[in-house]
Amino acid sequence: MAIKRSSKTASGTLIFSLMAGYSIVYMDKNMISTAIIPISEQFHLDSGQTGIIMSAFFLGYSLMQIPSGWLADRLGAKRVLMASMIIIGLFSYLFGLANGLAFFIIVRFFAGMGHGGYPPSCSKSIAENFPQERRTFVQSLILSTSGIGGILAFVLGANLVAINWHLAYAVLGTLYLLAFVCILIFVPSKPRQPEADQKPGAKGAGFLEVLKNRNVLVLFVAMLLLNILLYGNISWMPTFIKNTFGLSIGQAGILLAVNAVFTTVATIYAGQLLSKLFLGREKLAILGAGVISAVLVVCFVFSRNIWLSLLLLILVSCVSVVAFTGIFTWPHKIMDPHIIGSAIGIINTGGTLGGFLAPMIIGYLVKAAGGSFVGAFLFMGAAAIASGLMALLVKVGK
Repeated sequence: MAIKRSSKTASGTLIFSLMAGYSIVYMDKNMISTAIIPISEQFHLDSGQTGIIMSAFFLGYSLMQIPSGWLADRLGAKRVLMASMIIIGLFSYLFGLANGLAFFIIVRFFAGMGHGGYPPSCSKSIAENFPQERRTFVQSLILSTSGIGGILAFVLGANLVAINWHLAYAVLGTLYLLAFVCILIFVPSKPRQPEADQKPGAKGAGFLEVLKNRNVLVLFVAMLLLNILLYGNISWMPTFIKNTFGLSIGQAGILLAVNAVFTTVATIYAGQLLSKLFLGREKLAILGAGVISAVLVVCFVFSRNIWLSLLLLILVSCVSVVAFTGIFTWPHKIMDPHIIGSAIGIINTGGTLGGFLAPMIIGYLVKAAGGSFVGAFLFMGAAAIASGLMALLVKVGK
């Protein structure tokens, strides 16, 4: 029996449900970077092999972004969101049972395919249920779960991994099922916004037309380059901190959890900055954030003081999240809501390809350098600058 709720309450529970799912998604993305440490020790894997395990996830993620965006535009966001949670939950349980390199790679690949459904259908749900003037703020609020997921991964997840990594993935699978229940109950099946409900998919651009859209392709490349920095950090930071400063997994987790708290706050404020101070000047915000992030990440890799390194890591996260939020929310300002699912799916495919390339490339750069991370971090800094330069090519206005 349906329960009538006020518009304000319904919007609040919708945002909570989308944030709950995204928080677990980001917890998953972050937790593998700590889980891979005992896994590599138990199964005697080198940095190249562990990089492949982490990259396999993003390959599956990349392959499903565009189909999931297309499905969200045609079937509605809720169905794709629920399917995503069920699939990832199942493969989280299976990852906890994995017992060899091939098994790890296959399970993470299919988990990535499940993850591929969440970002485009989440953006579609925002377009379906919020007026245009609120979408950038709501999207940035939901993106703040990157920090919340990091806190969960490096506090709850890291401690569970330290006890038993199999247990950690059983808990993760259960959290996905709880997120599924929230989406089932609180995410509307039908759009609330007239422009989203009027002609669903009828007069929107065809998929091939979206694929040929200049801005979609430019933002695709910008997101790919930026995510080389972001996912390079996520995938290898626990290993780097543990090796550089001789910390345990739990101690490294505490430092990274502190960083995640600042990232959460920074993401929320990034949305405010982009909605007000940098409204119409998104190019400047993204380019500036990319260049500053590159300088900070180079300083970080050469620092050997743990407190200075933590400060630099926090600054890298806070600044780079401005670029990420800018790229991810821009489509809500310059694209038709009828095609937002497909557009975000294509753009975020660039991001997931960056996530696919980063762990693997960095793993081999570290291996080739005899364990040094300097070349890998310089590579990530260069990618951040290139991402900012790509944003200059976005065409705004008629």
